[in-house]
Amino acid sequence: MSLNLDQKKQVVEDVSAVVGSSQAAIVAEYRGLTVEQMKVLRREAHDNNVFVRVVKNSLLRRAVEDTDFACLNEHLVGPLAFAASEDPVAVAKVINKYAKEYDALEIKAGSMSGSLLSDGDIKALAQLPSREELLAKLMGTMQAPVSKFVQTLNEVPTKFARGLAAVRDAKEAA
Repeated sequence: MSLNLDQKKQVVEDVSAVVGSSQAAIVAEYRGLTVEQMKVLRREAHDNNVFVRVVKNSLLRRAVEDTDFACLNEHLVGPLAFAASEDPVAVAKVINKYAKEYDALEIKAGSMSGSLLSDGDIKALAQLPSREELLAKLMGTMQAPVSKFVQTLNEVPTKFARGLAAVRDAKEAA
């Protein structure tokens, strides 16, 4: 079913809003995927805060016009699914996971910070730890010196108490 002009404007506006807040975007050809497989992909993407939508290429060109993702225009050919996210690793992980799982999903190109990403670049990006993992590692690294300092401070009274207990035990034995 064809969209009327108002619906097309709404689609462009919706995609433009997502593109404006995204750091990375990927286009992938979905020809051959079943409806159920697309539902699974969309559900996984939604759980990871990744926007996935099948958009007409002409509407997508208008949405990414004058943005960092304009470099994707030459790759907007054929039936494509558009995925974008604020977390570049999340979008790469979701799309790469399903590209491995379903042979019909073929990654065409991606964009991050105005530069074009190849299929290999997207796979390398998918191997990186997620934002949450990196934040957890950072917090662990920041807490390590403080916890070690507290542990060291705690050793002084503990050693003193052990020494007193050893003296007490020695006097009781004598």
